[in-house]
Amino acid sequence: MKFYMAPGSCSTGIHILLEEIGLVFEAYIVNLPKGEHLTPEYLAINPNGTIPTLVRDDGIALTDFVSIATWLAGAYPRRKLLAADPSAADDVMETLNFCARHIHGDGFRRIFTPERYASKQHGVEAIKAEGRKIAAEGFALVNDRLDSKTYVAGDFSIADAALFYVEFWADKIGMELPANCRAHYELMRTRPAVRQVLAEEGYR
Repeated sequence: MKFYMAPGSCSTGIHILLEEIGLVFEAYIVNLPKGEHLTPEYLAINPNGTIPTLVRDDGIALTDFVSIATWLAGAYPRRKLLAADPSAADDVMETLNFCARHIHGDGFRRIFTPERYASKQHGVEAIKAEGRKIAAEGFALVNDRLDSKTYVAGDFSIADAALFYVEFWADKIGMELPANCRAHYELMRTRPAVRQVLAEEGYR
C-alpha cells in the first residue's frame, strides 16, 4: 500500500493506525506549503487534493480520514479497532466523525486556514477566534463522553486516533484541554505506536 501524508497533520492519526496494525506500506510525504497536494501528479491520485490518501493493494485510493480509518478497522478485524458491541461501535463512529468533521473541519480549519473564511465583515483574527471556540466546545462534548473511560469505547479504537490528532494540535497551539481529554492525550502518548510515529514525523 502507498500512504500519502504530511507530518503533524491529520494523517498522523492514520499513520498511528497503520503502525498499530503492523502493516507494511510505502510512505510519501506531501509538502503542503509548497503546494504538492495540488500538482497534477497528486490530483491524479486524489482529485480532492487532500491528505491523507491510502492507495490499497488493489489500486483503490481512499482519500479522507474517516474512510481510511473505517476501512482499516474492517479489513483487519483481529486488531479490534472497532468495538464488537453495537453500542460501543456507535460511540466509536460518532466520535470519529465528530473529531474529523467538526473539531477539525469546522474548528481547526478556521484556525489554520482562516483566509478561507475571511471577509470584509470577518477578519482573519476573528475567524481564528471562532475556530478556537468551535474546537473548545467540541472538546468539552468529547470530554463528557470520556467520563470514567480511558479510551473512547473502553479499548483503543479508530476513534482514539482521530481524537489524538486534534488533541495534538490543541497542545501545539497552547489550547487547554479539559481534564478527560488531557488524560486521554497523555495515555495515547504512552502507546509504542504513537511514540514511534511522533518520532518518525519529527516530534519528540
